Amino acid sequence: MMEARVDPDRSEWDVIVLGGAAAGENAAQYATQFSGLDAVLVEAELLGGECSYWACMPSKALLRPAEVLGGARHVPGVSSLLSGRELDVRAVLARRDTVVNGLDDSSQIRWALGVGIDVVRGYGRLTGERAVTVETAAGGSRALTARHAVVIDTGSRTTVPAIPGMSEAHPWTSRDVTNLREVPRRVVVLGGGVVACEAATWLRALGVEELSVVYRRAGLLARSEPFAGRMVGDQLTAAGVRLLPGRSITEVRRDDPRDTGVGLPHGGEVTVRLDDGSTLVADELVLATGRTPNTEDIGLPTVGCPDGGFLAVDDEQGVRAVDGHWLYAVGDVCGRALLTHMGKYQARVAGEVIAARATGGPAVGAWSGPPGSADGHRGNPQVTFTDPEVGSAGVTEREARAAGLDVATVEYDMAALAGTYVMREDYLGRAKLVIDRDTDTVVGATFVGSGVAELVHSATTAIVARVPLPVLWHVVPSYPTASEVWLRLLETYRAQKQRVG
Repeated sequence: MMEARVDPDRSEWDVIVLGGAAAGENAAQYATQFSGLDAVLVEAELLGGECSYWACMPSKALLRPAEVLGGARHVPGVSSLLSGRELDVRAVLARRDTVVNGLDDSSQIRWALGVGIDVVRGYGRLTGERAVTVETAAGGSRALTARHAVVIDTGSRTTVPAIPGMSEAHPWTSRDVTNLREVPRRVVVLGGGVVACEAATWLRALGVEELSVVYRRAGLLARSEPFAGRMVGDQLTAAGVRLLPGRSITEVRRDDPRDTGVGLPHGGEVTVRLDDGSTLVADELVLATGRTPNTEDIGLPTVGCPDGGFLAVDDEQGVRAVDGHWLYAVGDVCGRALLTHMGKYQARVAGEVIAARATGGPAVGAWSGPPGSADGHRGNPQVTFTDPEVGSAGVTEREARAAGLDVATVEYDMAALAGTYVMREDYLGRAKLVIDRDTDTVVGATFVGSGVAELVHSATTAIVARVPLPVLWHVVPSYPTASEVWLRLLETYRAQKQRVG
């Protein structure tokens, strides 16, 4: 861990960012880059945060080899060369280690210092208005003062359910499963959301022999369109994963439980009892049960806020419970959209607001454009990197109807496209648009299939910019690519309207 070269006697900056994850870095950069302000990042762990070392980046490094191998097995001329071949697990894990820089944030420190952002190592807490005290690794403390603003970006952690024996069993969290050092033979995953589905995908690809996914809902990916969860579930089942929907864990017991470090075995055999009385026995239990914001013990009561919980913010990322336009929050702590790219978007908003207020210049942040409120950013893109991939933007049909919108929907089989047929003859995929009848615009889009991640940005653009459907007809997709699904969806929707008419 590289030490930042910061004047040890300095105590005042224009902006203090409490937490140096990706969103916090963005907030500091946008607050300072054109304004003449200065900023400092306060971070106790690795600069770059959860996404860089324990979430987005390592998980995608683990998923990519399986995606490439799976696709190649379905391409004649290549598939015959791969008969009986499996992933080189050691090479995959080594590549993962390269992606996370061996859990070394020296490059991030160099970047911050290079753009004029200081870094103070240690655990920071609010101690009053614009005041932060940092406990250093050496056991000392350092008092910092912000001239203009403090931004909270302390992130979140895996939620540990209050199940008898759960905490004592030292289950694996998302940090463990993305940084695993050796592949267990038997694994139980608790949860049915994005983290659970992605983890099940790479664990099975890496060679876990007995893999069970336990989740309380009837389907996977419950926040997506129902067909997305069904298609992912079918592929997991085909890969040999045991799915246990509508079930919950009532008790956990572990032989010789111990915390041996991230990604290492956490003890002996784990016995998991389910609510129907059955039991599962595994080498590791992985929790994918949601996120808890890291807002306890950061000094919130000293500024009139409750200790813990998500922080309610306004459209400029200002913490609602605190007056004076000096305290902001970005990233997971807001509870708006626990996605790195959305946290960075919020940070850009906050950074430019801070700079505008401090310098008296025009506030031209992203919040003032077509998206409207940062709280209800209409695009809200997301990709689940399973097999098949799930990409979405905007709202689902269920969410749109719950919001009172008069909507129509249209779906299309992506396997019927020339571009996807070239990709693989047994392509599996589906697309759906949710259309606001009143404005004749797209408010939601979901794509399932290989390579659909690259379709999400076009959907986000259509939704955020409120592009009318008659205009979308003139956005010509390239042939032969998966993007041709846009044309087929519009054609299908027109045909549906004509039949109804």
